[in-house]
Amino acid sequence: MTEQARKPFLYVVVCAAGIAADVSKLISAAQERDWATGVIATPVAMNGFFDTAAVEALTGRPIRSAWRTPADPRPFPPPDAVVVAPATFNTINKWAAGISDTLALGTLCEAYGLGVPIAVLPCVADALAAHPAYGDSLMRLRGMGVRFGEPYTGQPGEDGGRPEFGWERALDLLERGADAG
Repeated sequence: MTEQARKPFLYVVVCAAGIAADVSKLISAAQERDWATGVIATPVAMNGFFDTAAVEALTGRPIRSAWRTPADPRPFPPPDAVVVAPATFNTINKWAAGISDTLALGTLCEAYGLGVPIAVLPCVADALAAHPAYGDSLMRLRGMGVRFGEPYTGQPGEDGGRPEFGWERALDLLERGADAG
């Protein structure tokens, strides 16, 4: 067994939000905390939302976005934990409804059934967060034990700059098991 195989394995689910361009920060932080990592991206996120080649080089594994056939080997070991970052309005609502129409959503639905700890960093604009379905989805997912970090809207501050996205907060949520939001 290799050293990498002995480490706990973290699935990083990446959704299509502009902040996804910095997902390598989360992967690097996880690796510094002794996690092995694999990325599962929504199909839209694969279309230029982050540097897929750089992420594959960082993790040493292919990014998964599509279902594998039964004959294909599993590219990742089973997860010890899952982080969804950034988590979009669409993914949060579909996941809460049990919709499994992408590999990312299927993975999230299954992780709950397997009892795998899940931490989420939402990236949802205020106008979308105001929709009643979103609040219902958050309530359902929290009731399932999903741990949420503070929401990130991406709105510029008074100085015109955007606030930092708290990538490491997802790892803190997993380690502390606390529901922050």
